[in-house]
Amino acid sequence: MTVFFTSDTHFGDPRILRIDRRPFPDLPTHDAALVEAWNAVVGPEDTVWHLGDFALGPPPERIVALLDTLHGRKHLIVGNNDGPATLSASGWASVAHYAETEVEGRRLVLCHYAFRTWNGLGRGTINLHGHSHGRLKPIPRQYDVGVDAQGLHPVTLDQILVSRRGRGGQGLDREDAAGAQGRSMKSEAAEASAKKRRRSGQRLSEPSA
Repeated sequence: MTVFFTSDTHFGDPRILRIDRRPFPDLPTHDAALVEAWNAVVGPEDTVWHLGDFALGPPPERIVALLDTLHGRKHLIVGNNDGPATLSASGWASVAHYAETEVEGRRLVLCHYAFRTWNGLGRGTINLHGHSHGRLKPIPRQYDVGVDAQGLHPVTLDQILVSRRGRGGQGLDREDAAGAQGRSMKSEAAEASAKKRRRSGQRLSEPSA
């Protein structure tokens, strides 16, 4: 099970193509592309934290259908554009305005809005947020997980920490990035070692000529 983060999908919101200049000719194409991008990286058993502004405009049945289509166990952190139809939809595992959680040994503070300071900042806690659509100047230990800052799809914590691309709000904290890269390198080393052992075992089991 992998944990993903995203925000500001704005499904069904007719303003979003104009305001954020998302590269789609119309709203149905936009919504279909975001669903496809989500399901391309998120599996049915994964967890997704959506940090607000899920949809604006679709009727309740359309929002329920979207949630049924999107992979993963989905938690909503409420955004300013999430109305009653979104909040009451049956597809959420939880709905809250704020959450603190731990992923891969790192404490996280989750909110739709970026904070100036937050609980545990001095102890390395990371603030993940949306709302700003990639326009905020980066500050240490704070990351915008919105689709406009993250390639239009949900991302893992390690992907967030090592990313140098994207628009404002990304930042790159050397400590955080080093930890993420270290975990990635350990995983690759373990996989290479396992392959080597398998190859060695195959050679030992081959009959002599």
